[in-house]
Amino acid sequence: MTHCNQRGVEALIGDLSHISIYEQGGIAQVAGILPRFLHNLPDGTFDIKELLGKIVNTTDPHFSNTRLICLENTHNRCGGKILPLQFMKQVKEIAESHSLNVHLDGARVLNASVAMDKPVDQILKYCDSVNMCFSKGLGAPVGSIIAGTEQFIASSVRMRKVLGGGMRQAGILAACALVSLDEAESNIQNDHFNALTMAQGIMTANTDQLFIDVQQIQSNIVFIQFLRDITSKEFCQRLTTVTKQEEIDLGQDNVVVKMSPWTDTSARFVTHRDLSPQHIHKAIQKVHYTIHEFENPINS
Repeated sequence: MTHCNQRGVEALIGDLSHISIYEQGGIAQVAGILPRFLHNLPDGTFDIKELLGKIVNTTDPHFSNTRLICLENTHNRCGGKILPLQFMKQVKEIAESHSLNVHLDGARVLNASVAMDKPVDQILKYCDSVNMCFSKGLGAPVGSIIAGTEQFIASSVRMRKVLGGGMRQAGILAACALVSLDEAESNIQNDHFNALTMAQGIMTANTDQLFIDVQQIQSNIVFIQFLRDITSKEFCQRLTTVTKQEEIDLGQDNVVVKMSPWTDTSARFVTHRDLSPQHIHKAIQKVHYTIHEFENPINS
């Protein structure tokens, strides 16, 4: 709303972006902004030619004019993919040549920073504004921020006020956020390592029931594809229970594992700061045990 401060203007967004899928069409519903979709490629980017073809800047009253390009980094629905800096640079150059702004949905931008081993300002220099979440990759109890120029923030504060935002006595939450920043790099490195370790461990089951493309894992988000008759809902529900036989078979190693059904044939799991190597080992065991049950229903 700050960038697109006129009803009826356009924002270019990825069709698999968080803004597109998870906000009830809020930019249109609340702000009167027309979302125009760009096809997200598997790596979270979109085709530069498509971007150029959808920018509108005209005095013709029949058309809506473009004001904003939105990116997402890391990209959730593309499996935690990290946008290449060269792509972000291209988008920023195009935006500047058309007098547009670039906003980054950077809820997990520090995951991108750590994975690339680059300071976050090397990512954000290709954006005019960014939002970042403290309660995702950083593991704080709650909290997000938005950042931009002084003028942008002043306007954003006014927008937040009219939307009913703002909190009183929020210092205790800010303190948690500061702690999460202090510990961010090492915790995120562990998250990424744990995600890859768990994915690799699951694939040692040598099963034809599911598949993880381990080579595509770039951060702390992993997708599992189910290849046969297992549905993601069935599999994820089974992971949240511990049977009597499981207690006997696994002893102290029996655990509950939480994954999210993504589609009928895929599930997602995300590693976080509270997971130890022991937790990951037990989670792998749990998944293997569950796979064995589905492969041998009579014996389970």
